[in-house]
Amino acid sequence: MSAEPYQSSLNKLSLGGVLVSFGIIYGDIGTSPIYTLRFIVGSHVITEDLVLGGLSCILWTLAIITTLKYVVLALNADNKGEGGIFALYALVRKYKVAWIIIPAMIGCCTLIADGFITPAISVTSAVEGLRRLSPDITANAIVLIVLAILAVLFVFQQFGSSTVGKAFGPVMLAWFIFIGFFGAYNLASNPKILWAVNPMYAIRLLIEYPGGFWILGAVFLCTTGAEAMYSDLGHCGKNNIRVGWTFVLVSLLLSYFGQGAYLLSRAGKAIGSEEIPFFEMIPQPFMIFAVVIATLATVTASQALISGTFTLVNEAMKLRLWPSTRVRYPSRAKGQVYLPAINWLLMLGSSAVVFFFKESSAMEAAYGLAITVNMLMTTLLLVYYYWVGHHSRVRSVAMAVLFVLIEGAFLASNLSKFHHGGWFTFGIAFVFFTMMFTLRKARRMRDRHTDFVSLKEFIPTLKEMQNDLAVPKEASNLVYLAEADSKRFIDSTIIYSIFKKRPKRADTYWFIHIDTVDSPFTSKYSVDTIIPQKCFFVRIKLGFKADHRVNIIFNSILRDMEESGEVNLISPYPSLQRHKVPADFKFIIINSIASINSEMSAFDNLIIQFYRLIKKRSLPPQEKFGLELANVEVEQVPILVGPAAKVRIKRVHEDRELEKELKYANLNRPS
Repeated sequence: MSAEPYQSSLNKLSLGGVLVSFGIIYGDIGTSPIYTLRFIVGSHVITEDLVLGGLSCILWTLAIITTLKYVVLALNADNKGEGGIFALYALVRKYKVAWIIIPAMIGCCTLIADGFITPAISVTSAVEGLRRLSPDITANAIVLIVLAILAVLFVFQQFGSSTVGKAFGPVMLAWFIFIGFFGAYNLASNPKILWAVNPMYAIRLLIEYPGGFWILGAVFLCTTGAEAMYSDLGHCGKNNIRVGWTFVLVSLLLSYFGQGAYLLSRAGKAIGSEEIPFFEMIPQPFMIFAVVIATLATVTASQALISGTFTLVNEAMKLRLWPSTRVRYPSRAKGQVYLPAINWLLMLGSSAVVFFFKESSAMEAAYGLAITVNMLMTTLLLVYYYWVGHHSRVRSVAMAVLFVLIEGAFLASNLSKFHHGGWFTFGIAFVFFTMMFTLRKARRMRDRHTDFVSLKEFIPTLKEMQNDLAVPKEASNLVYLAEADSKRFIDSTIIYSIFKKRPKRADTYWFIHIDTVDSPFTSKYSVDTIIPQKCFFVRIKLGFKADHRVNIIFNSILRDMEESGEVNLISPYPSLQRHKVPADFKFIIINSIASINSEMSAFDNLIIQFYRLIKKRSLPPQEKFGLELANVEVEQVPILVGPAAKVRIKRVHEDRELEKELKYANLNRPS
């Protein structure tokens, strides 16, 4: 199925599409009621100003950031039906603004860093509800239960989430009905809580309440997960997301306001460190069901985030912003990828968070900072998209002022928690950004110093060598992956490989260039015949979300060309032709490395050294291109990434020098 009809079908409103959005998109933001109000109240004595002010902040955050920014504005900035930080970057990079890649990389890194903390805090918050059932349960017991749940969750990733994913929508639907019902039940006991709709309560909390501004760090937790509405746009379609959000928003507000009503009944007291308002407001007979469904909902939220991280890293690899890592396709479902290295890294990171912080209240300090930065990066790209996209400049400026002001306040508040745990996710994001920056910088240095030569000049030599039996035959079909994107030119490194490093004779030469384009699921190719039946230039255009496995794509191209009579794929050897044995193919992958003769600045040299370290830990090129089963040779070819080092050496004639030395010795001999 082509991408266009698929995306068209997604945009059609359907009950099934809305149900899918519950499971894929609303898991993270949907489980925020478990812990948000708990962290807002903290150890403070419960007062009307604190509760009403906190609820007012939650309501207007969901209205302005989640609804206006993401549901209304971001969903309209789709890239052929796809959303997310890289889809947005692909929309605006055509304007050739150099800095635009920086917020995209920062956004990517902070989202991945969030993958280390979200499963930990979500599942821990749900399992802590067991304290209502068994007050004697120890913190260590809860840690072990959480670690066991996370282990099962990550181990099962390798089997794909398509089968289990069918249950995610109904689970989250049941969850939203559950939290909405018990929220309304508690709200009915104290309708006064509805006064929190007035934004003045939020303003007074921030200005007049002691330390009120710093409470924003906890308020922000109510909107974590909003980014999923945009990043998972391609899985559900904007109409289904918007209708689904209407139901989800009502359920969330009922839950928050119900908890607020419960807290007002405790006015003048402080909640205990192990008390969770979400579970406290639920009648005891329903507690077992509450803990079970909360755990299922947090597992669903974690699953959606893990799958989203796989997709994000896969896109970053295709944009050459992430080291090559193994990618598996556990099912035929669209967009289903599994990255083993990322999976186990997230598992170790999440488990370390649980083991180190132990309780969700301690994890709260590490949560939110990275996501605040991510939202700011999305705002920068979104404002720029509306600014250059022939939209109202006034609206673009208003967007920038409104969202940067609010998200900047959230960031400032979250920075106060840096030394309490915020350093954890910030540090992870910084490490990933350093890696991405190094890859981009090193590859740009390499691309800048990659030379291209006229292919036409070498065609006569190529023809002669194909007929020169004195040159050993390398393969019937020799395939090169080229950086050159036109049949008129070819990489000088490829010419060096064919003619100079070790002459390589073949019956047919193939030069393949792969373009990663801004349209997400583009998959098309063109073929230029350089020498009929003997040499071809193939240009492949693939979207940043499309399958990039070269072997599968190239085989499909060969079948097309064989059907059209352009090539004969039967072996050229007579003994094999009679049995219709397929022709042999050999792939040559050029690995350009910085020459030791290059003169570089200390910074560039550091970049190259770090780049080499990353490459050593990356997937081998043959696996990167899906050529594990093919005949592949990787060649190291040096290139100058700076001016060549100049060494001056003086030539001497030893006989003349010796004669001079003897003459000098004779003159100075004592008489």
